[in-house]
Amino acid sequence: MIAMTYSQTASWGLPDPDTQSEFYADVPAKRFIAWVVDALLIFATALLISLLTIGIGFFFFGFLVAATAFIYRTVSLANRSATLGMRLAAIEMRTRRGERFDLPTAALHTLAYQISMSMVVPQIISIVLMLTSPRAQGLTDIALGTAALNRPARA
Repeated sequence: MIAMTYSQTASWGLPDPDTQSEFYADVPAKRFIAWVVDALLIFATALLISLLTIGIGFFFFGFLVAATAFIYRTVSLANRSATLGMRLAAIEMRTRRGERFDLPTAALHTLAYQISMSMVVPQIISIVLMLTSPRAQGLTDIALGTAALNRPARA
């Protein structure tokens, strides 16, 4: 159980992984679950849009998936600091100050994430970092100073 709330850690920044390891417990596995859920939602949404355009969307389906993913992730992260998949997995993103994402941070994180996802080597580096770094941060997280944390139970 997470003893501290985010409001208690926000004045200091991200929780210390040595003294508050419960914030980072199982985060890589939860991020993978969230990624699968979000990928399915994004694909289904892009497929629905393509069908609603009487099939025209299939001619530029790759672009449609990328645009849908960007909008979905940015809006989700800006509103609740977590996508639907992250909420299902009970994690949320925080800035280096321990704050929830605002719209510019969400857009920048999403853009950097999509760029890293478009190349194999940065994605492999990101996965290795998530599995080995103290805060389970990927490449985009380290570059922006963000981290995925376990969401505490609401009191």
